[in-house]
Amino acid sequence: MTMLTGKRAIVTGAASGIGRATAALFVELGASVVLADLDETRGREAAEEIGGVFVPCDVAKARDCERVVATAVDRFGGLDVLFNNAGIIRRSTVTEITEDDWDLVMAVNVKSIMLMSRYAVPRMGRGGSIVNTGSGWGIKGGGRAVAYCASKGAVVNLTRAMAIDHGPAGIRVNCICPGDTDTGMLAEEARQLGEPVESFYTAAADRPLGRIGRPRDIAQAVAFLAGDSAAFVSGAVLAVDGAGTA
Repeated sequence: MTMLTGKRAIVTGAASGIGRATAALFVELGASVVLADLDETRGREAAEEIGGVFVPCDVAKARDCERVVATAVDRFGGLDVLFNNAGIIRRSTVTEITEDDWDLVMAVNVKSIMLMSRYAVPRMGRGGSIVNTGSGWGIKGGGRAVAYCASKGAVVNLTRAMAIDHGPAGIRVNCICPGDTDTGMLAEEARQLGEPVESFYTAAADRPLGRIGRPRDIAQAVAFLAGDSAAFVSGAVLAVDGAGTA
């Protein structure tokens, strides 16, 4: 069983969904966790419930990312795990999307990984682990989601490049690619497309395992990649999607 006893971790996008479930699981497995999120109300509630430390953070701003890493090092004495999970989606085609929405999706989904990792890597020793959140749509395309698909495709190959760059320092970098998961983001997609949430969820469950994911499903995969059980796993792109991309 994966254990994270003594690990010091940061989780971005930790106020809800996959981030919150992962932060909670990390604590259950023995880690000390900094929860970072733009939503201060839900972020503080999550930290209080889970037992972690909350730091408000706009992951697209360098000073915020630097502060999150500094807090983890100051509070815990170091950093072992970074879960780059913060993300957003804007459902539209290339002719529909605004320039502002394109830039925002790229900033939150891709630039944030560069920024958080820039400050985290120098504070990690051998055995450090970075896990990035990609998507099934980072492996294959999807309709009316050009910015999201482009950003998650970038996350997949960014992960591989980082694994090559930082492997000699003993730092592993991997990527999870969730399928549709029962989070606020999935409900937001339905609203953006003007579809009823219930029927949208039903369509999303049309995959070999016959259901959408639960945040805990994804969290368990992240915990494996974060821990020592995955000591020889780096540069991997792990689909956690009920065989949706298969």
